[in-house]
Amino acid sequence: MTLFGTAGIRGPVAERVTPELAMAVGRAAGRDGDRFVVGRDGRDTGPALAAAMEAGLESSGASVVRVGQLPTPALAFASRGRRGVMLTASHNPPEDNGIKLFDDGVEYARDVEERIEGRVEGENDTVPWDEWGDGHTAAVLADYRDAVAEYARGLGRDGDAVDEPLADLRIAVDCGNGMGSVATPQVLGALGAEVVAVNANVDGRFPGRPSKPTPETLTEFLSLLADGSFDLGIAHDGDADRIVVATGDGEVVHEDTVLAMLAGLYTRRSDAGDPVVVTTPNASARIDEQVEAAGGRVERVRLGALHEGIARERDAGDEETAVVFAAEPWKHIHTAFGGWIDGVTSAAVVSALVADAGGLAALREPITERPYRKVSVDCPDAAKAGAMERLETTLPEAFPDGDVDTDYGVRIDLPDGSWVLVRPSGTEPYVRVYAESDDVDTLVDEATDVVETAVADER
Repeated sequence: MTLFGTAGIRGPVAERVTPELAMAVGRAAGRDGDRFVVGRDGRDTGPALAAAMEAGLESSGASVVRVGQLPTPALAFASRGRRGVMLTASHNPPEDNGIKLFDDGVEYARDVEERIEGRVEGENDTVPWDEWGDGHTAAVLADYRDAVAEYARGLGRDGDAVDEPLADLRIAVDCGNGMGSVATPQVLGALGAEVVAVNANVDGRFPGRPSKPTPETLTEFLSLLADGSFDLGIAHDGDADRIVVATGDGEVVHEDTVLAMLAGLYTRRSDAGDPVVVTTPNASARIDEQVEAAGGRVERVRLGALHEGIARERDAGDEETAVVFAAEPWKHIHTAFGGWIDGVTSAAVVSALVADAGGLAALREPITERPYRKVSVDCPDAAKAGAMERLETTLPEAFPDGDVDTDYGVRIDLPDGSWVLVRPSGTEPYVRVYAESDDVDTLVDEATDVVETAVADER
């Protein structure tokens, strides 16, 4: 596909995600459902794109429920039992925007996106005037926040709901001028925490810091934490589907460690005979270690397709199978709560775990945290397929003791628990190299040499 990427449609509004495109996608999507909820993040271009999307949907015969500005997970929550459209570019810069489609709380599958794309590129006419849909406005944010808080209250060690499980915690939240501003501080406060929120006004130009939360963009926030008066810190991207967790003294906790904590929790507390965690090829072996120790198994799916992996494992399993959690680094699906990526729920659940364990350090202690690196090797888009075909042979030859998986790139798992993954970027002219090892620099250097050779042979 050329229109949809790994997370819907995303790009600059000046040349890619235009009102014309939004109307065309709305007209194409509206043919598959009679009722859509439409929401947007805080970007300046959101109102115009939302108006165009609504026009496209209604002129295809669908009715529209306008829910305004809200986090992407709140829009997904509101799409249960109907379809939904979120206008957001997530962590991209302010000049970008995007379109993400949902059906009953779950992102559209790839085959459905292909069908929409085919309609956009082909015949995509409106229905007769007397068959057009209508629209109205509704408020859903408060219901979403209440539901997240109620879910977190039920995660006590003994399964007993606690009204204010975070009563002893002091939590700093960096909302990044995004949609987390209207959800995470409110949910954590309702759960009893003392919350200090920064960059907590919605501003689509992201004046406080870039929308993507990384150790580099969170410098001021981590300095705030460094005074030692907080139990933990939480940061979001522009639409609050991502979460970054930091210690009370300002250290960013590795995303795979957070994933391992949650995966282990859900596996231990499941009463299923076959508890499954779905993750992606670039996720650390520390997740496998925690899940397997708790009696579960890990299955992987391509990046951006957690929802497809969940459906695959449910279809392939039996009555003992339950997908208890699904995640890729920074993004988590709490399957007992809903089928969507949800950073607000992650904030509540991680905070509840910290309160229950008596501190973040106790949660990290059983998790093996080997050094991890990711590097990008320049590779023209036209050379990616050939380079990856070569790497299916040359990378295993370079690491003959490893177990090889070529389902989603080329991943080599080594006997000492180290691993390396090579995969093409879906959005940029790179081949990515991911590695985790006690001697990660050596492993990365060896793998990168093999990748550079494969790319050079294809140029």
